[in-house]
Amino acid sequence: MNTEPFANACLMDLKKIWDRAPHNAMTDLVRFRNRWFCVFREGENHMSPDGKIRILVSEEGVRWDPAALLEIPNLDLRDPKLSITPTGSLMLNSGAAFQAPENQKHQSFVWFSENGIQWSSPQKVGHPDNWLWRVTWHNNVAYAIGYNTVDPLCVRLYSSNDGVRFNLAVDPLFSEDFPNEATAVFLNDETALCLLRRDAGNATAMLGSSKPPYTEWSWKDLGLRIGGPNMRILPDGRIVAVIRRYGQTPWTSLSILDPIKPALTEFLTLPSGGDTSYAGICWHEEVLWISYYSSHEQKTSIYLAKVKIPQLS
Repeated sequence: MNTEPFANACLMDLKKIWDRAPHNAMTDLVRFRNRWFCVFREGENHMSPDGKIRILVSEEGVRWDPAALLEIPNLDLRDPKLSITPTGSLMLNSGAAFQAPENQKHQSFVWFSENGIQWSSPQKVGHPDNWLWRVTWHNNVAYAIGYNTVDPLCVRLYSSNDGVRFNLAVDPLFSEDFPNEATAVFLNDETALCLLRRDAGNATAMLGSSKPPYTEWSWKDLGLRIGGPNMRILPDGRIVAVIRRYGQTPWTSLSILDPIKPALTEFLTLPSGGDTSYAGICWHEEVLWISYYSSHEQKTSIYLAKVKIPQLS
């Protein structure tokens, strides 16, 4: 894989777009009907029981205004994600954490909107205590990799034709060393790739690959620990992953994913540190737009970065 153009990647612009809540984190980003929408969790702290979903809207990505605030009484809403359905609606999915002494720990929910401002009532999706972390639409089918938050600690592949009724496609999909957060992308040849976080054993990330109908998967160890995985296929076919990396302090990393070796090779770091990452990624007008959160300026806040990446000819 030719990685030379990544050496010339540069951070064009960076701005803090929100810090009004005590803790602002876990972002996603989408361009919907010629406007930008950024979604994230607001709460007292990273693990507080009061998580709500804040949605911001922007015409040009400069000024960001509140569009909606979603909440469910007595539930902590976490890790919201945005996608656009085949019928042209904006879809939001999120995990919800119950408070003790509930018998259930987690439940996944979805909301829908035609304008990003007015939203439907939340609907439960998937199984109890299985967190559908990110939804990816491909060929009019929604795919989600859900992870069990109780034993057995494994991930499952779900599929849906409408974004509400999710059926088990592969169970289990992967089960070694507490797999959890995962993002899938689909290549031009219909190959599915899954970037998967693990948090037990050596806690290294796994890369899964599968051909249609996505019932048989092969897995390779990437050899490094990650968090909050997200990926975007660039117009020239290369794959950029934005991930949390771990060292003396965590940071938000832009890496090129080589699915053949396989390998994640960092080419740029965003200003970040401490509690950070969980990025949304969009490619727009030859620029990679990235929402993420970080506490490197003390208060945990939401940032928007624009990165220029030279494309292969």
